[in-house]
Amino acid sequence: VAGLGNYGLQGTRHSVGMAVLDRLARQLAVAEGWRTDRRCCADVALATARGLDLVLLKPRRLMNINGLSIASAAEIYNLHPEDIYLVHDDLDKALGKVAIKLGGSARGHNGVRSCISALHSNEMTRLRIGIGRP
Repeated sequence: VAGLGNYGLQGTRHSVGMAVLDRLARQLAVAEGWRTDRRCCADVALATARGLDLVLLKPRRLMNINGLSIASAAEIYNLHPEDIYLVHDDLDKALGKVAIKLGGSARGHNGVRSCISALHSNEMTRLRIGIGRP
């Protein structure tokens, strides 16, 4: 589960994916387990939920190149694109509205575009968090 955003710009609407990952880590009682993994240039926490092993990942890069971290982590943890969930902001959804989407285009989102390019696939599931237009 990868939270897209601009590392170091927590609290901004564009980094809502990382905020969701922080909340998920707290709910799974692994919030103290974040560690920096230099191999994939990301903060990583490992968790288990309902019998599934999860890798929670917050890239330590700018949004436009988040895909590089996610592709590296996929290689390290032996994950396929269809195993990956991207959590990201969506300007076209009203603030707080949430939608799940399987595959498809990036719809203008540069972080998703970076992931599609780096993974050579668009088969990731996406949790789109509405942030509305400014």
